[in-house]
Amino acid sequence: MDIVVLAGGLSPERGVSLVSGQNICQALRTLGHRAVVVDMFLGLEGFSGRPEEIFDFPERFRGADAIAAEAPDLEAVRRSRADQSASLFGPGVLAACAGADAVFLGLHGECGEDGRVQAAFDLLGIPYTGSGHLGSGMAMNKAVTKQIMERAGIPTAPWRELAYGPEDIPRLTGELPLPCAVKTINGGSSLGVALPDTREELAAALEEMLRYGGHVVVERKIAGRDLTVGVLGDRYLPAVEMTAQPGAYFDYAAKYQAGQSQEICPAPITEEQWRTMGEAALKLHRALGLKAYSRTDFILDSEGRAWCLEINSLPGMTPGSLLPKEAAAVGISYPELCRQILELSLQ
Repeated sequence: MDIVVLAGGLSPERGVSLVSGQNICQALRTLGHRAVVVDMFLGLEGFSGRPEEIFDFPERFRGADAIAAEAPDLEAVRRSRADQSASLFGPGVLAACAGADAVFLGLHGECGEDGRVQAAFDLLGIPYTGSGHLGSGMAMNKAVTKQIMERAGIPTAPWRELAYGPEDIPRLTGELPLPCAVKTINGGSSLGVALPDTREELAAALEEMLRYGGHVVVERKIAGRDLTVGVLGDRYLPAVEMTAQPGAYFDYAAKYQAGQSQEICPAPITEEQWRTMGEAALKLHRALGLKAYSRTDFILDSEGRAWCLEINSLPGMTPGSLLPKEAAAVGISYPELCRQILELSLQ
């Protein structure tokens, strides 16, 4: 098959996506496919051939081999595109995708997981991997996901949704309960997340979240162990426990920089705890109408209760990502994982 691996885009998780895309592309090639990484935002800039000819020049298009310690400067990326179009699809992207047998979505974050790309492909009749536009959009919105969790009977921390401006910060600082977690409504990779314990930290967190639009979910902060469980097809995979360096938060750098965190898979938890989280992950996956694969994050508190945090409809596929670790724990190699995602999606 001729497969476009769509990556990059204009999301704070752009760097993660480009590494996912490069690894997916290499895996698909080992499976015998003609695969090419295409940056959704920069597109085929500088390529003089026809879009369908990109498969004849696979080394002309690459993702990235490593993730930088800091999230990308998206304004610099935007300025770097020659055509300066308002479109999030770069030159030649839609034509290249339409000419492929399938598109493997290596996108992460708002630009790719919120359903807009999927909706465009649905309208154009372009087959792609992962979930459809509606399920993707609901899963990306933390407030909608929280409502689905509650309706499905999945335990999640008490929460509220806020849309605010600078003038609201003094009032909110005085009335929101502490300690809490403040999360931008559509963030990922621990970008746009703050965990304030004091009023001063809360005010700073609310000020920081204005950078992401001032639309947030505020939930009770639950102390405990960070775990995640992936879903592949109609089953859940072994849990992973993530631990950052002592005294540190499991943030963007801890997730993607070598030596900053430790992931244990299978997680050292009881069979009952794993099955409780696995069934919850599968239930949420189905309630949102997700397809092929996903990954759901949990906090396991000191009494052994699992609290659901959020779900990822396009989980990371970098060498250090969690879903590939879970798959490996049950004997599924990285190329085999890509093969199963592709086949489950095209079914």
